[in-house]
Amino acid sequence: MQQALLIILLILFVLYVLLILYYWKSWLQIKGFKLQITNYKLQTRASVIIPARNEEENIAKCLDSICSQSYPKELFEVLVIDDHSSDNTAEIVRMYESRNVKLISLEDFVQDDLNSYKKKAIEIAISQSTGELIVCTDADCIAGPNWLQTIATFYEEYQPQFIAAPVSINGSKQFIEIFQSLDFMTLQGITGASVYKKIHSMCNGANLAYAKKAFAAVGGFTGIDNIASGDDMLLMHKIYTQWPDKVMFLKSKEAIVQTTPVHSISEFLNQRIRWASKADKYEDKRIFAVLLLVYLVNVLMLLLPFVGLFYPEKLSIAHLWLLLLLLKTFVEMIFLYPVAKFFGKQKLLWLFPPMQPFHILYTVIAGWLGKFGSYKWKGRNVK
Repeated sequence: MQQALLIILLILFVLYVLLILYYWKSWLQIKGFKLQITNYKLQTRASVIIPARNEEENIAKCLDSICSQSYPKELFEVLVIDDHSSDNTAEIVRMYESRNVKLISLEDFVQDDLNSYKKKAIEIAISQSTGELIVCTDADCIAGPNWLQTIATFYEEYQPQFIAAPVSINGSKQFIEIFQSLDFMTLQGITGASVYKKIHSMCNGANLAYAKKAFAAVGGFTGIDNIASGDDMLLMHKIYTQWPDKVMFLKSKEAIVQTTPVHSISEFLNQRIRWASKADKYEDKRIFAVLLLVYLVNVLMLLLPFVGLFYPEKLSIAHLWLLLLLLKTFVEMIFLYPVAKFFGKQKLLWLFPPMQPFHILYTVIAGWLGKFGSYKWKGRNVK
């Protein structure tokens, strides 16, 4: 029994190492997009959509950053969809109406309980938008001054139907916030590599864009509207099935949006459980295979020390576990370095090795509860 478990672990571990090295090579191959200020006149009208629920602490900073974009003011609008906020979110948004920001109240359109209020909010905003390019971000994000111009220029140059763009978490020196920053940076690197190589669909709803016509052509969120999460990746795959060559990753520092970390371990686990909850809902079975591989490797890495308690050669098991842990960390560091350089976070990498055991533990917990548990998000209990 123990030997069979070790053989399975080693086979899966080799596959995992090869996958991470493939991501590393793929990330390096992505051509960076540089915004060139020329005499060429941009023509794309964009609609920036921001769902918001109880975001009074963040929404003003978010709107300040978007209203200060270098993109011509006549070429974009901002639509904020207030999702039944119980704080001053709506009042703050109304203060920006003179700056071409429109407030939409979700409660004017939704009376029944839903499992995905965010999808409904985005859907309603799109129905009232005037832009040909839908650009989505979150209410706790801050965009750089050339964010929208970079996305629009990329759109006009390559004519993609869907654009996945980079997101960065900037936290304090607290353990949980540094951990999130490193973990999220890893996911962003995998996002860029996988979209570029078209090996599976991956993106983040805090920074993405798609053609309004493409949204309509795939029926919007129809068929996935009963799933609590997935307004980003599930939609991305629907568009990918029709235009596989028109789903692209925008590798540009100008296009990065900064988002805030959650501030406690319980909030972090709730967030990751929410993300993990849609794992078996993906039509794109390629990403399910990747997630399953990653999960099984982490489960076996967690179980190996306990297996050693019942194994005659306990010292050998301990040595093997330590060797695999070091190798896993080393390979992931190889992958992470160019990604960290892109995000300007190389200084955080020395903290990655000591955080490796915590990463293994949280992956196992979040993956399990994402499938068999429930979570609380924005004051709502979701199954």
